[in-house]
Amino acid sequence: MRTIRQIIAVSSISLRSLPQRLGPSLVIVIGIGGVVAVLLSVLALSTGLAGTLTATGRDDRAIVLHAQSNNEVGSTLARENIDTILDGPGIARASDGKPLGSAEVLATVNVPRADNGSLSSLTLRGVGSHFLELRPEMRIVEGRQFRSGLRELIAGRSAQQRFRNLKVGDKVNFSGTVWTVVGAFDSGGGAHDSELLADADTVQSAYQRTSFNSVVVKLDGRGGFEKLKAALTKDPTMQVTVNRETDYYEQQSHSFAMVLQFIARAVGTIMAIGAVFAALNTMYSAVASRGTEIATLRAIGFGPGGVLVSVMVEALLLSLLGALLGAAIAWLVFDGNTVSSISGGGGLAQVVYHLRIGPALITTGVVWACVVGLLGGLLPAIRAARLPVAQAIRG
Repeated sequence: MRTIRQIIAVSSISLRSLPQRLGPSLVIVIGIGGVVAVLLSVLALSTGLAGTLTATGRDDRAIVLHAQSNNEVGSTLARENIDTILDGPGIARASDGKPLGSAEVLATVNVPRADNGSLSSLTLRGVGSHFLELRPEMRIVEGRQFRSGLRELIAGRSAQQRFRNLKVGDKVNFSGTVWTVVGAFDSGGGAHDSELLADADTVQSAYQRTSFNSVVVKLDGRGGFEKLKAALTKDPTMQVTVNRETDYYEQQSHSFAMVLQFIARAVGTIMAIGAVFAALNTMYSAVASRGTEIATLRAIGFGPGGVLVSVMVEALLLSLLGALLGAAIAWLVFDGNTVSSISGGGGLAQVVYHLRIGPALITTGVVWACVVGLLGGLLPAIRAARLPVAQAIRG
């Protein structure tokens, strides 16, 4: 109990003297604030993309790809295999009694960006006639649905925000073919919001394709997935893989997210090392300036443990202030911003998504700040605790 009272007393004295050391203390706060702001901004890129791709998939849907492909872009399914896939067991029925599925074809198109007019890639996805029934989270929010056989398309809300010439009524030129934007849709923040949708046969005709990239189906009941996967993967005439849509998009987001997390931690570590050295210098300076104070406390009976803890408390407090500063900067500058992946997160040409600086990321920043503070304050704290009383008094 006596030790705890000493720690509280010494820490209180140390913190009350902070205004006298405002300049050096701000070095720690600003340095750690910069580390946290950069770390959170890069991690937000990773978590934002992962969240968008995860929101795209549903457990009651499955996606069929060629066996040698791990994403839609690299997959090729022959037209003669489509009927076999859609006639497989475990697939739910549409309102017209037909299998509730969509054979889909992807094309990459270039559209000018809204901010600077430079061309950037988007995915034009050709879908089947049941695509809205297959994806109930997707709804037309403006205009109307495209008509089969015509070069009409509907644009995702995120794509409209990020790119030019995608308003309802606009005409866009893709590789010499003119398409009319007849509607806009919203899929609740999924990756499809970054795409353009059109009739699959029309897309194939425009791009002289004879094959499809994938088939997406609605599963019939809890055992539908197992039935469909067993039937298609055991068919010797088929070379396909069947995955739940949730598993597929989680897998696609994993590799891209890992790269961004590695970058965030690498950059954060480099900056943190610099912040540690700044904290070391500042805390050593603080210990030197408090030499007489520390010696006096030791002379009247305060133990070395209280002195050590007081220095660590000061370092942690400054680190927490830095963490709050960095989190505030990251939230003000980046939260809610719309960004896009570069060439192919999740097998897509480009995914537009929103950054979110939430509690989980802020907690990560606080933990990093505390680690930096502990490392920066440990050696000065040990020096203060071991400082001989007579030497401290002599200055």
